[in-house]
Amino acid sequence: MSHDISRLSRLEAAWVIARRDFIAVLFSRAFLFFLIGPLFPVIVGGLAGSIGGQVSREAVTLEVGLAMSAQDNDAMIAASERIGPQLRGAIPVMREVTEATGDPAFDARAFMEERRGNYAAIVTGTLQSPEVVGTGPQVDRWTGPVRLMAADALAATPLVFPSSTKTTVASSAASERTNRIRTAQAAQMVMFLLTMLLAGMVLSNLAEEKGNKVIEILAAAIPMDAVFMGKLFAMLGVSFVGIAVWGTIGWGFWAIAEDAIVTVTQTNFRELPGPAVGWGMFLTLGVLYFSMAYLLLGALFLTIGAMASTVREVQTLSMPVTMMQLMVFFVAAYTITQPGSALEMAAIAFPLSSPFAMLARAALDEAVWLHVAALAWQAVWVILLVKGGSLLFRKRVMKSGGAGMKKRRWSFGRKASQAA
Repeated sequence: MSHDISRLSRLEAAWVIARRDFIAVLFSRAFLFFLIGPLFPVIVGGLAGSIGGQVSREAVTLEVGLAMSAQDNDAMIAASERIGPQLRGAIPVMREVTEATGDPAFDARAFMEERRGNYAAIVTGTLQSPEVVGTGPQVDRWTGPVRLMAADALAATPLVFPSSTKTTVASSAASERTNRIRTAQAAQMVMFLLTMLLAGMVLSNLAEEKGNKVIEILAAAIPMDAVFMGKLFAMLGVSFVGIAVWGTIGWGFWAIAEDAIVTVTQTNFRELPGPAVGWGMFLTLGVLYFSMAYLLLGALFLTIGAMASTVREVQTLSMPVTMMQLMVFFVAAYTITQPGSALEMAAIAFPLSSPFAMLARAALDEAVWLHVAALAWQAVWVILLVKGGSLLFRKRVMKSGGAGMKKRRWSFGRKASQAA
């Protein structure tokens, strides 16, 4: 059945553009490299963090050398093993200085000045009168613990710590609020990074089609607001494909190396603090707010593309918007600890910060009805930005030649009808 594409409704035209862009981007080689690109920094960052953490742990291991008699050395090491677990880090690792063994003329001061070994300080003398040799800060730091271990070593019986009992509760109001704030911050950060990483595809797609005049051909055939809306939802669909791919790869790494990841991060992700609305509703709202944040930023990028005449201008004008979005994110993150304040209400009302502020509200507040109103408010602004961008683009295209545009519209419609 043949029909003229120019006679399609706005919704049908937007669907045609969305399907066209989605398939074209999804099966392009550039999209494959786009998917692989962010994985390299994550892998490199993970390896660097693991290696850096191991180096840091080894670097901060403090050892205090023992250059006393063999009997006193054994007594000090035994004392450190007895009281060390109780004081948790206040007692250093005690190790006998090999160079001092059997050498009555051992000079601890000269040994330290030669920077030999990995000792923060060296203990000489006897249990009754221990002497700490080292730099000023290290001597001040370890004199007390050394005396404590010497006193324990001299005691007829080991030093006994008083017993105590503990009573724990599942949670408190303060801990629950702190945990929910952590969840809100993490969710905002993830959504912001995904939005900024993926929204650039809208701008690059528009810049490419402006360069090869495809966008002008589309504008001559169908309403420009339908073109913009179709492009937005196509790129949103591509973004969800990218997130699904990254999520699958991340889940695979987690399934393979869960113990190693937990050890490196020192965080048990199976015990994430739950949001106020529950995880099911929170994840649903997260998807909806990410969609709105992406559509709002993408619509703004399309508006920028409508004002620019060259690819270089598109890239130049997008920088202030990117910086503004960064400031908007900071404001939304700052309002997490100020629920109900005027600043939070402003962040909710401002369309670009509204998705981030409302996602944080979902983590902290159980009320759900406000999210329906917020999503409707954000959808209205998406439509307004698309309308504004399409009007700007239409004016610029019409300004370049109204008669030429009418001719292109007629010829494009005729060719589309013949092809159909």
